[in-house]
Amino acid sequence: MRVILVPVADRPECARALQTAFELGKRLGASVSGCHMRPHRYSSVTLSSEFADAAWRRKTNGKSRAAAKTLYAQIAEKNGFEIIRRPRVAPGAIWTERVGSPDKLMSIVGPVADLIVVSRPAKPGGVGDMFVTAALWGTARPVLLLPPAGRKNVGGRICIGWNQSPEAALAVRAALPLLCNAAEVTIVSCGSEDRLGPKTSQLAAYLKHWGVSCERSRTRGRDVEAELLGACKDAKADLLITGAYSRSRWREKIFGGTTEYLIRKARIPVLLLHI
Repeated sequence: MRVILVPVADRPECARALQTAFELGKRLGASVSGCHMRPHRYSSVTLSSEFADAAWRRKTNGKSRAAAKTLYAQIAEKNGFEIIRRPRVAPGAIWTERVGSPDKLMSIVGPVADLIVVSRPAKPGGVGDMFVTAALWGTARPVLLLPPAGRKNVGGRICIGWNQSPEAALAVRAALPLLCNAAEVTIVSCGSEDRLGPKTSQLAAYLKHWGVSCERSRTRGRDVEAELLGACKDAKADLLITGAYSRSRWREKIFGGTTEYLIRKARIPVLLLHI
């Protein structure tokens, strides 16, 4: 990984996301790109009214942009990152500002990052939720979603939630730099491995080529979400890697599903990827 993207506002959850991103940047030799996104003043078509209203209210005092940039610079300095204006091989801290809606901006800046770090929104349907949705659906990049509290170092002990899907396989492939740096990796499967796709034994063999040794854990599959998070707790994992929305997003919204559950309920960081 060379570029870690963090949407930045002057908010506590952004501070947590930035700190985690810079810690990962130091470990992986990656630059951290902080991007402050705000609505266009005269746009009423491309922005949802909720994003426009909430973001514009914060912008009325003219200080939100400066506060976000100050927060970013402070955390970069704390972690020993130099502010740079142009890309380079050596890690650095890059600040940018964009104007537009989250979905359009994420589809522009997200695909040219290797990882996107965001904190879980305090409530569904708010501005933060729009950034998470835009990152998952508009970038085809792995999204590291942090819980709202209890931030810790990420990636020392990793669990892989494996369901034999292409989304899970690509999430693992995207997270290889983290897996190669982890002290322990556990592959968790819930229920029988009877789908079309690699079994946990084949995934473990693949990762062995990268020097990653894995433990394997299988649960009954009667309550996938609870069993998956329970396995993470048993493994003392500080990161769960899995695919996102192997089923239809709208089906999950209506009937529930693993991805929606992890986004709303997981108490550990979750790395998700949707294709």
